[in-house]
Amino acid sequence: MAETKERKLPAPATSPETQAYWDAAAKGKLLVKKCTSCGQAHHYPRALCPFCFSDKTEWVESSGKGTIYSFSVMRRAPVPYAMAYVTLAEGPRMVTNIVDCDFDKLKCEQPVKLVFKPTDGGPPLPMFTPA
Repeated sequence: MAETKERKLPAPATSPETQAYWDAAAKGKLLVKKCTSCGQAHHYPRALCPFCFSDKTEWVESSGKGTIYSFSVMRRAPVPYAMAYVTLAEGPRMVTNIVDCDFDKLKCEQPVKLVFKPTDGGPPLPMFTPA
């Protein structure tokens, strides 16, 4: 059965380094950083590439498609929720929530698509739902 209650989500902390990420989220777009030195994409966005430590990174818009790599359903919370690692089509994995679905039907390698959920006074958070 699909969960109908919504969790109240606090606004994420922003910084000058991540402001473009949150500005894009407010427009319904998910950005990842890509290193122009080694070609690797990474998430969570940061100025230095975690693979080669180059400062030559650029913002790239994600397709919003991915697959569940791993997940856990938190059923003892006041409002149950599913935490997951999602492997984006662009390559990096991100920690996120799986929403708007029956948690009992989730499985690893399941295709998912991007959705945004509002926060309490801040930019929306990127989450995923089964595709």
